[in-house]
Order: sequence, then structure tokens, then C-alpha cells
Amino acid sequence: MRSLSQARIATFALLGVTVVWGSTFILIKDSITRQPAADFLATRFTFAALLLILVRPKALKSISKQTLVRGSLLGIALGGGYLAQTFGLRTASAAVSGFITGLFVVFTPIIGGWILRRPVGRWPWVAALFATFGLALLSLKGWSMGGGEGLTVLCAVGFALHIVGLGEWSQHENAYSFAIVQLSIVALICWVAALTNGYQAPPDRGVWGALLFIAVAGTAIAFVIQTWAQALVAPTRAAVIMTMEPVFSGIFAVYVGNEHMTLKMLAGGALVLLAMYLVELGPKKAWQDVTRANH
Repeated sequence: MRSLSQARIATFALLGVTVVWGSTFILIKDSITRQPAADFLATRFTFAALLLILVRPKALKSISKQTLVRGSLLGIALGGGYLAQTFGLRTASAAVSGFITGLFVVFTPIIGGWILRRPVGRWPWVAALFATFGLALLSLKGWSMGGGEGLTVLCAVGFALHIVGLGEWSQHENAYSFAIVQLSIVALICWVAALTNGYQAPPDRGVWGALLFIAVAGTAIAFVIQTWAQALVAPTRAAVIMTMEPVFSGIFAVYVGNEHMTLKMLAGGALVLLAMYLVELGPKKAWQDVTRANH
């Protein structure tokens, strides 16, 4: 029962992370119109990694060779995903980019089953299907396939690899140091991309304020929580939970960005919520089946 309650806490923790990520969308969208996206990402992840080190400098001593190697691999997948998404947005629309990025919910069980050679149950697939339809309703206002969309597919694959890797390698004991390694590698990758055209610092207080909030709440704290939570939540389940990000992004866009709520948005959000319910129902049903078998 204790492990079940911990898993439930981890689920709500991941859900909380998606709330924060959803709230940052408006800030990021505004900031990258005034600072190059790669430069923004480099600053964001550098601040986040430095913050974690400053809060717990002793965590550096607990970084084992295994943590360094695995964290670096996950950092490469995550950093590659962010950069692919950023460069893809040069030609892909934000709506199509948001939908394709959300396809990590489909790629996660495929990659997990292929790499880890573990069968994926029925419920995760059903939930992934509903989440995909929900994302389409939330995001798509038309469709075209080009180089930008192709790069964004690579972004979704990178995010899926990151989710699968976290689910396999994350442990309670190394969550903090694991997060430091991942964010540091992402920062390094983003700096390489930023310096190719010369780094541009945040131009005004508005961008600096957005960066600080996103670096602290949406990056440092969020990725420590995700790393910890995925030690308890299966990768496919985590992926479905994280598709709530565009739902919360839409809510903030309506109530903060003064956008209009549409029936299509409501239907898309409802489908993602249904997917969330299914990933909760699936484990419960399996538990009930085991209980009946024991009796």
C-alpha cells in the first residue's frame, strides 16, 4: 500500500509540473521574440543548473560515474529535443509544432517496448490514442509537412527517449544529482548552438524576469520533481500525464492571454483528461484482477 501511495504522490507531482510548464508558454513565446531562442535556452538551463548546485553543492560529490554517463545521455536527448523544436519553429507553425511535440506520448511506448523489450499493455495504448486526438484538437488549425515539421518529429523522439530513460534509470537517492547532470548537458548543448551566431543577452527586464521564473520553477524545480517522480511512474503513464501541459497552456492563454475558449479546445482538453483517467484506471484494474486471483 505504501508503494501505491507513493506512486499516487508522484502522479500528482508530475501533474503539478505540467501546470508550471503550461503557465510558462506565454512567457517563452513573448521572450523568444526579443532574444534568439537558442540564447534563451542556454541562459535558462545554465541558471537552472547553477541554482541546483548553489542550493546543494554537496550533491556534486554524489555524482557517480554511472550517474554522469546516464545523465549525460538523457541530457543529450533532452537538449537535442529542445533545439530540434526551436529550429523547427522557424518554418513550422506553433500549433503544428505543439501537436507534433506532444506525439512523444505515442513514441514513448514504442521506444520503451523496443529498447527495453517489455510488452506495453492495452491501457497505455488506449490512453495514448485518446491523448493524441486531444492534442490534435487543442493544437491543429491546418497541416503542412516540411523541414520544420520533420525537425519537430525528432524533438518528440528526443523527449520520448528522455522519458523512457528517466523511467529506467531514475532513483530516489540520485534524483537531485541526476537532474544537475542533465540540465548541465542541456545548457552545454544550447551554448554550442547559441555561440554559432554570437550570444545575445536578454534585452530587458521583462525577458530577465521571465527567464528567472522559468529557470527556477519551470526548469530547476520541475526537472528535479520529474526525475524523482519517474522512479515511481512508468514511462508511458508519465508521458500521458505530461500531455496535460498543452491543456494548462490553453487555460492560461484564455485567462491570462485573453484568448477565446472554443468548443474544439474543450473537446481536446476532455480527451486528454480521459487519457489521464485511463492510465489511472488501467493500474487499478490490474490490481483488482490480482486481488481476485489471490482470493
